[in-house]
Order: sequence, then structure tokens, then C-alpha cells
Amino acid sequence: MTDDKHETRNTMIAAAVILLTAGLALYFMPQIVLGIGAYSPVLGFIAGAVIILFFFAIFWLRSKYKR
Repeated sequence: MTDDKHETRNTMIAAAVILLTAGLALYFMPQIVLGIGAYSPVLGFIAGAVIILFFFAIFWLRSKYKR
């Protein structure tokens, strides 16, 4: 019983850290993309796509790990 409670707590902490990190990345994404886009528009697009895909990929990887 205590293992389930401990696992739930660890899951909540992991989700909070992931959401905070992803939130900060999305918050600063326009500045990052514009900064890189000033050098190369293609690299700016790629950077934006990677930041967006990171959000989904991290949860996909976590679900694969939990199985």
C-alpha cells in the first residue's frame, strides 16, 4: 500500500518537473526562434519544431518507461 502512495508521489513530482520545464521552453520559444531565425529561417523553424515535439516526446518516453 505504501509503495503505491510513494509511486503516485514520484509520478506527480516527475509530471510537475516536466510541465515546468516544458512551460519555460514554450514561454521562451518565440525569443529562441526569432534569434535563431535571424541567422537562418530554416534553423528557426527546426528549433521551433524541436521545442514543440519535445513536449510530446518526453511524455511518450515516460509512458514507455513506465510499462
